[in-house]
Amino acid sequence: MEITVREIQEADSAAIAELARTSLGYDCDEELVNHRIISLKNDNNAMFCAEYDGEVIGFIHAHIYEVLYFDTMINILGLAVSEKYRRMGAGSLLLKRIEEWGRERNVKGVRLNSGGQRTWAHEFYRKAGYDNEKVQMRFIKNFR
Repeated sequence: MEITVREIQEADSAAIAELARTSLGYDCDEELVNHRIISLKNDNNAMFCAEYDGEVIGFIHAHIYEVLYFDTMINILGLAVSEKYRRMGAGSLLLKRIEEWGRERNVKGVRLNSGGQRTWAHEFYRKAGYDNEKVQMRFIKNFR
């Protein structure tokens, strides 16, 4: 069996929601993920999944990142691989596919944020050629 990468489809909603909960710690459900897959299908977003033996084992979501003060880049908004399938190359394949997507759009590079506690992910990104540019804090204000 080989890992393949393809575009995310609505039928992948349950698997993506499970990965977001178990690998990223986001409390989301299949309905929300399904709605987002539909609403985010546009030229500024890329959503791919890794599949092994017919099972979705990972996903990546990125979008075009444009600000007033820097060249256009891709911002990875989420990358997760099931713990059961880590170290099999799925994460690397997903990163490569997003990088390819970015090159097709002539962007300068890729950026991402990773939680401070996710040290295994940091090592993965370093091995993939990503540099830790800075340490920052994230602030959120909820309206609900």
